[in-house]
Order: sequence, then structure tokens, then C-alpha cells
Amino acid sequence: MATVIPPPLGVLISEVGPRDGLQSVAATMATAHKLRWLDALHASGIREVEVGSFVPPKLLPQMADVAEVVRHALALPGWTVMALVPNLRGAEAALAAGVHKLTIPVSASAAHSLANVRKTREEMVAEVARIVALRNATAPAVPIEVGMSTAFGCTLQGAVADAEVLWLASELVRVGVDEVGLSDTTGMANPAQVRRLFLALRAEIGSKAGAAHMHNTRGLGLANCLAAYEAGVRTFDASLGGLGGCPYAPGASGNVVTEDLVFMFEAMGIATGIDLATLFQARAPLLAGLPGEAIYGMTPEAGLPKNFTQGSQNV
Repeated sequence: MATVIPPPLGVLISEVGPRDGLQSVAATMATAHKLRWLDALHASGIREVEVGSFVPPKLLPQMADVAEVVRHALALPGWTVMALVPNLRGAEAALAAGVHKLTIPVSASAAHSLANVRKTREEMVAEVARIVALRNATAPAVPIEVGMSTAFGCTLQGAVADAEVLWLASELVRVGVDEVGLSDTTGMANPAQVRRLFLALRAEIGSKAGAAHMHNTRGLGLANCLAAYEAGVRTFDASLGGLGGCPYAPGASGNVVTEDLVFMFEAMGIATGIDLATLFQARAPLLAGLPGEAIYGMTPEAGLPKNFTQGSQNV
């Protein structure tokens, strides 16, 4: 299971590149390259990783080898191996593979839910309830989180009211999920909105308020992560090299860059448990497995500042 990060300082960076990143690009990374990339991420100190999605290969051929990838990741000690499951069938396969944690995507936007999974939000809550029942019966120690997509806005319907997000979060907690995090799927969030909504989420569901999944589509990814931190969030999703370009803004980075996020927190004296120099080295197997794919990151390109020391206050 995940390393416990001591309060009040300390954050958990959840690396989502092997799932969110790889399924967002057209090319399919060969399994051998995926395994080498996981080894490099593990060596850097990453302690939670989303390794793939349990979905039909015809829908996402990039994830066809997910069971083999899970087996490899489980053999690496000291980290939480997480997989995304969109429905009960995916959850059955993921639990059979032995994952440590399940994450389920549920849309805050009614329009996005219908377009993305062809289910209403209420129908998705019912599906989540079935997954929770399966977990309770077969693997009660496996946590279930929901990453609530389009929580900060939707390209189909525009604004998503805070009240809708909070209602859906309450419904998900009611049916038994362990955490509900918020995702800026479309890169529409701003720091004031992020701070307001995460504070409201914590007031609504307490300690079950989960991770921040921010995108850098409009250049506000790190600012939004900092706003979430100030609102009490201590788990952040990020993707090495920002892998997974945003389809809503061609040429722009999608996911927050893990390297930049780790540097921001470490520069502030907030421990991540991740060694930056080793993390930079994990870009090599990523590039080898996806030659020609654009990756991002200001910190790896600029290098660490002179006399920068992790584990100390650098500002």
C-alpha cells in the first residue's frame, strides 16, 4: 500500500502517465518499454502509480497488455498499484489481477457523462455501487476512489455548478467509495475556483475529499495545484513529461508535468519523497518507448538551480 506521508507537510504525487498519458496518444508503447518505464519511475521514489485501464482492447489498444503490466508493477515493492475501471466488468478484471487500488471516472457534467460513457450520472452512481459491492465481497482491503471529471467546466455544456459537483460527491460517498477527487479534464479551472471548490468538497464529505487532477491546457496547472494544496489537498495526479496532450488545445500540454510539480513542492520545502535527478532519468525510457512523441517540462530542460538541495527550504 502507499507510503504514509506525515502531516502537516508532505504530499503524495500519483503518477498517471502509464494510464492517462499512454491512452491519450495515438501510438502504442510496447510492453517491454512500459516495464522499463515503470522500473525507472519506481526508482525515483514514486509511491503511487496508475498503470492502466481495464477496458476492451478494441476500444483502447494501448491498454491491451494491462494485466501483464500490473503483474510487473506488483513485483516492485513499496508502492500502490492502481488501475482505472469504467464499469463492473473492468473492476472484476482489475481485482483478479491483484491491483492495490481502483479508480473510477465519473463525470460531474451531465452532458459529458452521456457523451463519454452513455450513462446518466445517476446510472454511474449505481454502477459505482455495484463495484463497491464487489470489492466488499471479494477484496475489502482495496480502496476505491472516484476521479470526478469535468468538475471545473465542460466543453459540451460549459460551466458546471459547484452544487452539482457536491451533490454527486455526496452520492458517491453514500454508496461507499473511499475518496472523491476532482479533475480539471478540460483545462478550464482557475486557482480561485480550485480553492473554493476543494474547500466546499471538504466541508461536504470531510476526509473522503481526495486528489487534485489538474491540466496545464491554459498554463494554470501548477497554480491550480498550489491552490488545491492551500485548500488542504495532499494528493496530486501528474504525468511524467506531461504525457497526454490535451485534445481541446492542440499543441498544448495536457496533464501537469510530474517533474515540474515535484520541483515546485520541494522548492517550497514540502517533501514528496521523489528524487528529482532520478525522476529526470525516467524520461529516457518514456522517449525510447514513444519516439517522436512530444513531452514537456520546464524543470528538466532548465535543470536544478545551483545549490538546490531537496529536503530543505530553498526559498
